[in-house]
Amino acid sequence: MPEITVRNRRAGASAALGWGMPVRIVQVDAFTSRPFAGNPAAVCVLPSSPPETWMRDVAREMNLSETAFLVHQGEGYNLRWFTPAVEVDLCGHATLASAHVLWEDEHLPEGEQARFHTRSGRLLADRRADWIELDFPATVAAPAEPPPDLLPALGVKAKFVGLNRFDYLVELESDEQVRSLAPDFSMLRKLGVRGVIVTARSASGEFDFVSRFFAPGSGVDEDPVTGSAHCALGPHWCRQLGKREFTAYQASARGGVVRVRVNGDRVILGGQAVTVLRGELAS
Repeated sequence: MPEITVRNRRAGASAALGWGMPVRIVQVDAFTSRPFAGNPAAVCVLPSSPPETWMRDVAREMNLSETAFLVHQGEGYNLRWFTPAVEVDLCGHATLASAHVLWEDEHLPEGEQARFHTRSGRLLADRRADWIELDFPATVAAPAEPPPDLLPALGVKAKFVGLNRFDYLVELESDEQVRSLAPDFSMLRKLGVRGVIVTARSASGEFDFVSRFFAPGSGVDEDPVTGSAHCALGPHWCRQLGKREFTAYQASARGGVVRVRVNGDRVILGGQAVTVLRGELAS
């Protein structure tokens, strides 16, 4: 496993924050069983809450779609997620990566549930053999009139357009359309939402549906695999296909598999994860 040291001049890392020990950082590829696929996230398990400016600096330095910061509290961990540009309210792949690190680095016993306190309430993670299941809130996308720039930015006609508190959801006619999209990110950046989920029924018997996720307004043109988007995709395809359990594929260049189970107002997301890098943030 590669070992690196990242020199963080502005923050001064552990010395400036008074922790007296190096700050460990782990990079995990989430929603994949092999390195260099899925969605990479950086994870820092910290002894106490750092300044928000420091977390923003680290997230910019890592330059991944999300960096997760965890601090033990009570029976769980406070968890915050930052893109290189903004703090986000809900993130699936960095939560999956966080749970993976808590078990792999023995912050938690292997069989113990991981519990997270977040801006989206309490989130849970459990190990199921080689998979991790996340218990997340459903974020149903209600039918919505598309804003003028949305479909032109995607260059498509839509079967359905919906909106939840985070994102637009756009269903297309075929998975080939989803896979071949080349959006105008400058137009998408003007929409005033976290991102845009684009989806279609899968042409392959291996998967129920495919999707892609674009979030230039949050500093990420295309997110490789987006757990939180499946909190909207699960309820949407539950209505469309009349069932509650799905195997989904996010068709980015890296790609990733998400198991989805709709359970009332919750969505259970299943994924695998693999550690690809460990290092220290040193003064």
